[in-house]
Amino acid sequence: MRWNFPTCRISLFAILCLGLQATFAAGLKVQVQDKNGKPLANAVVFLESGEARAAAKPLKGIEVSQAAKQFSPAITVVTTGTPVLFPNNDTVRHHVYSFSPAKTFDLKLYAGVPANPVVFDKGGVAVIGCNIHDNMVAWVIVVDTPYFGKTDAQGQLTLEAPAGTYKLRTWHATLPVGAPAAEQSQSVGGSAPVVIKLAGSTA
Repeated sequence: MRWNFPTCRISLFAILCLGLQATFAAGLKVQVQDKNGKPLANAVVFLESGEARAAAKPLKGIEVSQAAKQFSPAITVVTTGTPVLFPNNDTVRHHVYSFSPAKTFDLKLYAGVPANPVVFDKGGVAVIGCNIHDNMVAWVIVVDTPYFGKTDAQGQLTLEAPAGTYKLRTWHATLPVGAPAAEQSQSVGGSAPVVIKLAGSTA
């Protein structure tokens, strides 16, 4: 009897690869709704765990600009330790600041690009304002995980993360000021779509 060892090894390798793919690559579909059941666009959703924290690295090239007396984007999600530039592309000067516990800073009246970025080195929600134009507001959400995203116009997104058990957290700008992101335990890997209803929020 002749044994075809190369074929056996290739088949075993393929099986192992499929098993690793199932373990390390999974998607979680999420639908975020307000307290009335309406879809919430621009809700921030992220998955936390010890492994996720270890995998998180600071991001590069993040900017929150100012134009037409507005911040853009209004909501930015970054990982802990990420430097963020606040370029002023407007025709007037701005005084950008935050008094939030997650990050306190003060960029006094300026035009153009500040010399140094602001490093967001603590998890949480930083509310950004302009000391000259009270109508200007933005949020920087700082997370300890690389698995995050914002919902689309239909309140939906898919998070790609290794299979496992996480803390699923959700935040939206219409939550009361200072309110933490809602949280729930969530498994990733073969799970059905998750519907999250944020109490206290409105579309």
